[in-house]
Amino acid sequence: MAPALLSDLPVLEDLGDVSSKRVLVRLDLNVPLEETPDGGRTIADDFRIRAAVPTLSWLLERGAEVTAATHLGRPKGAPDPRYDVAPVRERLAELVPGVRLLDNLRFSPGEMANDPGFVTELVEGEDLYVNDAFGACHRAHASVVGPPALLPSAAGRLLEREVRELGSLLGDPARPFVVVVGGAKVSDKIGLLRRLTEMADAVLVGGGMAFTFLRALGEEIGDSLLDAEHVEDCRRLLEERQSLVLPLDFVALGPGGEVEVVGRSVGAGWRGLDVGPLTAEEFSRQISSAGTVLWNGPMGVFEDERFEGGTRAVAEAMAACAGHTVLGGGDSVAAVERFGLAGRMDHVSTGGGASLKLLEHGDLPGLRALREGRRR
Repeated sequence: MAPALLSDLPVLEDLGDVSSKRVLVRLDLNVPLEETPDGGRTIADDFRIRAAVPTLSWLLERGAEVTAATHLGRPKGAPDPRYDVAPVRERLAELVPGVRLLDNLRFSPGEMANDPGFVTELVEGEDLYVNDAFGACHRAHASVVGPPALLPSAAGRLLEREVRELGSLLGDPARPFVVVVGGAKVSDKIGLLRRLTEMADAVLVGGGMAFTFLRALGEEIGDSLLDAEHVEDCRRLLEERQSLVLPLDFVALGPGGEVEVVGRSVGAGWRGLDVGPLTAEEFSRQISSAGTVLWNGPMGVFEDERFEGGTRAVAEAMAACAGHTVLGGGDSVAAVERFGLAGRMDHVSTGGGASLKLLEHGDLPGLRALREGRRR
């Protein structure tokens, strides 16, 4: 892996004696919420809250006074009852009693603006800072990059593990190194795809983004998702890289609501919503023989049982793979949890966007801040 990513990153042990110290811990507790019949809100998935327990417990067991901070949703720099952290605070108190959770950081416009005044407000009265919010480390926000310049700081256990796991993919992963990339838009991942095709032995492309690549090859895609502005980018990437593997067939939805398996070409009025059985078989074959597999993004609209086959096939192949398997966050996590396979992955990342940015750029603002803070 890139040596500086972990070797220069301060960790909890570097804080020294934390007894009686006040510690501000930046977490990523941006969990999905569901509305209850009585109009309240409940947590749909507490994965990110549970992931924060090891760091918080380590600090509390050593006598620290812990204050946690997180964002939740996308309020526009002002209090919004839809994004109140009350349900998160309640669940956190059940898992780790004794931790104080601040209000939603994004209720202040200073958070996303990286306002020095807001940073000063956050760290007032605190002795130490811990960043355990891997999912926010690609954002140069006040609570992520500000405190390490003012307080002795360290990475929490979750952040440390994420950097170790994902950083290993940047170094010398066991071969063959197979990457599975899905999701909707090419625009979100074209830079990442360019980087991954340099690193991996095979990059298997599914999901809606596959149709932009197929259009670049001159295929008909019907009413399937198209990122028209990036067709030329896809054409160049296909010409430059031989490691890209595109779907052979699709499960498509017809104009009358009929569902059929079609080939690589999708007819007018039809929309490809999942990779087909031939593609699922080929992708599974490549995954099964891999030494390392990274997966980010579903193969189709897996929430609909008619279009879950491709995503399920990838998840099952990952679960059965003897190599090292890494799930890059986002909707892929929801998929493997839906299929009951999350526990059979070697690493499930808590940060979809952060994991992709780390792989694309080799570093993140939050990590740089911790390393620079250490050298103060």
